[in-house]
Amino acid sequence: MQKGKIIEINTVEEYVALFGCPPICHPLLSVCRLSDVKDYSPIGKPVRLNLYTITIKDKTTCNASYGWRSYDFTRGCMNFFAPGQVHSWEEKTVNTGRWGWMLAFHPDFIRKYPLGAKIGRLKFFSYDVREALHISDMERNVVENILENIENEYRQNIDAHTQDIIVSQLDVLLNYSERFYTRQFQTRSSVEPDIVTRVHLLLQKHIDEHRKEFISVNALASELNMSPHYLSDLLRSQTGMNTQQHIHAFLIEQAKSLLATTQLSVSEIAYRLGFEYPQHFNRLFKSKTGITPLEYRNMN
Repeated sequence: MQKGKIIEINTVEEYVALFGCPPICHPLLSVCRLSDVKDYSPIGKPVRLNLYTITIKDKTTCNASYGWRSYDFTRGCMNFFAPGQVHSWEEKTVNTGRWGWMLAFHPDFIRKYPLGAKIGRLKFFSYDVREALHISDMERNVVENILENIENEYRQNIDAHTQDIIVSQLDVLLNYSERFYTRQFQTRSSVEPDIVTRVHLLLQKHIDEHRKEFISVNALASELNMSPHYLSDLLRSQTGMNTQQHIHAFLIEQAKSLLATTQLSVSEIAYRLGFEYPQHFNRLFKSKTGITPLEYRNMN
């Protein structure tokens, strides 16, 4: 279980032992109510969970550390984690009497199903803790009904249909979660500063300071205090374009301006925009405009 200074959790059985969940009813799955879970352990030590995990908590813990805003719903919050992520807890949490759920499953549990391929495309499994999904009363009821269905099937004697039924319920839960995240993006976009404007201002700042290094999605997300996947999904929900597409579009517009208004060579423009190799700039420009930078300059 332990590897160096990081505690490695590779099985569901190790997971329930670490967190004090009730004994497992299936070797590849654990689902339990938060009120049945003992205090988190170990405090202050990093833990790598090589499982898919979903936590749903009541409103008392949906605070700023989970990215809660004053205009978000307050009936609960959900977090999703993919295998391989490292977690740590700095203080004990008293779970007695609290509403919530903890669900963990091994990748092998869903591997042979369509969900096994689909889950890798669900970007919210790589969102940061502070980018939790904040749910309404209605959404909480939907989530709880699905989890109760999973729990009821989980506690039955395992038969030939158990895994099929639970995986189908997991798929429904994740479909609803994707819908609820889309709703959260739309809610926030109506009251928060325009994320597109913030992105463009940061890109312009990057160019103006002549950093001469290509700004990456990760760097841009970090400056906005967001995870890369969350930023891309937020931009896509508002514009239909992800972060990388916004960066490329911005660079092309900057390049057009420099080609039309300066005597800088194509190579100098490429370096100014952060490209290490001019041929990469040429390739991107032609892929987006259909012509080379020189052809664009000659046309203008």
